[in-house]
Amino acid sequence: MAKPFTRIHYPTARALHRCDWRKAMSDTIAYALLIYTALHIMVTMHALSAGISSMLPLMALVLLVAGIIPLLRHYERHWEALDDQQAADPGLRARFKRDQLAVWLLALGLPFAITGAFKAGVALFG
Repeated sequence: MAKPFTRIHYPTARALHRCDWRKAMSDTIAYALLIYTALHIMVTMHALSAGISSMLPLMALVLLVAGIIPLLRHYERHWEALDDQQAADPGLRARFKRDQLAVWLLALGLPFAITGAFKAGVALFG
């Protein structure tokens, strides 16, 4: 006798896409670093083409490694320390959004701030 057809229950999209704050913050930082690097290079290259021919704009690029990576790593380290249950806790959404906003503000603001500081240094001492 043939078995009756039974319906297969697939997990819903929501169940498949269980939130993991660790991965979400890691992704946020990775994208922020890409945007930061691109912005920093464009802003620095613009400063170089504007007549600042010293090594200062190139030193600003070194701040990428010396400053932004450890700073963003600080945010990531906090979220990596979560265990599996905490990483899926929807109650951490507000804290995650606050940290995510801070990461993006740093990534979008620092290239202009660093280049502006170097341009001001050249104008004052230059």
